[in-house]
Amino acid sequence: MDDRRKSGRGGSERLKKRRGLSVSSALWLQRQLKDPYVAEAHRLGYRSRAAFKLLELDGQGLFLKPGRRVVDLGAAPGGWTQVAVTRVKADQPGGGQVVAIDCAPWEPVAGAVCLTHDFLAVDGPDRLKEALGGGRADVVLSDMAPHTTGHRQTDHLRILALAEAAYGFALDVLAPRGTFVTKVFRGGTEQTLLADMKRRFATVRHVKPPASRKESSEMYLVAQGFSGCPT
Repeated sequence: MDDRRKSGRGGSERLKKRRGLSVSSALWLQRQLKDPYVAEAHRLGYRSRAAFKLLELDGQGLFLKPGRRVVDLGAAPGGWTQVAVTRVKADQPGGGQVVAIDCAPWEPVAGAVCLTHDFLAVDGPDRLKEALGGGRADVVLSDMAPHTTGHRQTDHLRILALAEAAYGFALDVLAPRGTFVTKVFRGGTEQTLLADMKRRFATVRHVKPPASRKESSEMYLVAQGFSGCPT
């Protein structure tokens, strides 16, 4: 048997020739096809495998409870928004509310207020507040991530800047005892952010959900019990 048929590289070369893909794109496609979370997302109608990250972070309704008001930052393609709508029952009479935003074009999720706008724009936070109807949120979620450069320190600083922007918004809109969840990368430069969160929330945890790929450096900060001010 040809050795290339036994190797991942050979498989990617065949995919490249058959579909006009680059080697990196072919490897990504192979990984997707083998990923059980991708298959399960298709089966359950989730728009992305990322939906399972939020399901795992929330567990058995840890913070996404019926009736709660949720803001989802960096929502496209909508996997987290779908989970939030279902868990807070935003698609049912008397249920909660979900407001989601992303700068990339995306299809609205039934039961949610979906904005196509840059959260980092000057009027981004105000648009979200308007969509909330002037009320406060019980949960602020951020799965925002920058375009990676491959340079670890640069990528870490970029995602940290997004996490800090999301945190600043959360401080402005969260109701007492609210929850803030944000993506970060492994590294030590988020210590200032972490220290401030610990002063304002009853509990702060680093979590890497099982759906997060092992080779990925992403983790999530889950902060619960917002006090509104440092203690």
